Amino acid sequence: MRGHRLILAVLTTLIAIPAPTLADETGFDAMHAQRREAGRICMIDHYHYGNGAGKTKQAALAAAVQSWASFTAFEYGSTWASFKKAAGKQISYTKTSTGWNADINARACK
Repeated sequence: MRGHRLILAVLTTLIAIPAPTLADETGFDAMHAQRREAGRICMIDHYHYGNGAGKTKQAALAAAVQSWASFTAFEYGSTWASFKKAAGKQISYTKTSTGWNADINARACK
């Protein structure tokens, strides 16, 4: 009987705790039209941009993704800030005398 009470107490506590991944959403995502795409909720026509530089293409891309993700998280919250989940991705590279520049844009998804 005591074990059942403990399980009930744990389950009640878990249900009462809000999901931490939703805790920092800003609510500004509601300004943009959204739809379900491949199991995600995505902005329909609102793109975010990021750019970065590095000695290699991979380093430049990583910096661009960080730029994209940090602004997206600031505007909508971290649940929207995964470039892996983003839709409509476009990536371009420019060779420079010191390495590479990467420019990206994508629609945020959660």
